[in-house]
Amino acid sequence: MDELSSAVIDFSERNTNGRIIAEYIWLGGNLIDIRSKCMTLPEEIDLDNLPDWNFDGSSTNQASGHDSEVILKPKAVFPDPFRLGSHILVWCETYYPNGEPTDSNFREIAAEIFKKCTSEKTWFGIEQEYILYRKEISWPLGFPVSGYPKPQGPYYCGVGSDVIVGRQVMDAHLRACLHCGLKISGTNAEVMPGQWEFQIGPCEGIESGDEMWVARYLLLRCAELFGVCICWDPKPVMSNDWNGSGCHTNYSTLKMRSDGGYGVVKNHIEKLGQAHSRYIILTGVDNEKRLSGRCETSDLKTFTFGVADRGASIRIPRVTEANQKGYIEDRRPASNMDPYVITSAIADITLLESAHLEKIITRYQRYISGLRR
Repeated sequence: MDELSSAVIDFSERNTNGRIIAEYIWLGGNLIDIRSKCMTLPEEIDLDNLPDWNFDGSSTNQASGHDSEVILKPKAVFPDPFRLGSHILVWCETYYPNGEPTDSNFREIAAEIFKKCTSEKTWFGIEQEYILYRKEISWPLGFPVSGYPKPQGPYYCGVGSDVIVGRQVMDAHLRACLHCGLKISGTNAEVMPGQWEFQIGPCEGIESGDEMWVARYLLLRCAELFGVCICWDPKPVMSNDWNGSGCHTNYSTLKMRSDGGYGVVKNHIEKLGQAHSRYIILTGVDNEKRLSGRCETSDLKTFTFGVADRGASIRIPRVTEANQKGYIEDRRPASNMDPYVITSAIADITLLESAHLEKIITRYQRYISGLRR
């Protein structure tokens, strides 16, 4: 904790005199660049008609100082787990004044795609891996300052202070997500020391991206409380002795979940394989460092699939094979992927014959080229 911690006073029970605090949250112009600021609103305000707002885009790598306003448009509202009471979190899309979405706004195109897939009731479950980092030296918790801990093996789902570090952060995050009403389905310690995972889903369509981004925001806020940082890098420790971090994406459609759905499962896998070389561009920054074919990953350039195979591009769960219907797991996306990009691309490839894929790729490459890392 920092030097201000001893002076903190709990103001959560103070009277706000008929006002609520609305924390507007959005994506800036950098990688996993979550920003927020708050306004106060009348307590009786209609939460379905919250006001648009704006921010200084020249401070977020999204505009010049000569024309700096970027517009915030509310899209989803959640209870605030930090301020409690009637206070809210407001997840927003970002737009330029001319009405065009900003380069980091992939929600707009994802909503367009999912609107065309409504009848298929696309479900996604996203597994977000992350690493807790020391703030002062940018090195994983659980790693000696100038070296490495004992080899991987005891850390995955481990118990005990000799193998686990950071459980307090994970548990605070879990409770914050549950307070918000997010569909967080679980958490676990991962293969590397200081590495954790949470799962959001199943969520339908655009809801998946909304909830994942808000869950990431909550994780960063919880980490603040403990004075640690979150590392989203897919391969922060480059040695193949240590796993990287992914964002495995589970997917199913109504037809995949219905009787006889295994044929649809295989058909969708075939389509994903045909689009592999283009889709892989969308799976995250520096993902080529992670997808080496080692450490429970597939090879970047080769598309593979298999039942219960965690070294494949697409894993078919045993329960899907046994029931001859169900879901698949795309193990290619990196921990820093954009959930709107990945979920909408998967739906587009499997249900819309890749009609929007080139548009997504073009926009994503433009976004990546403009990042300040």
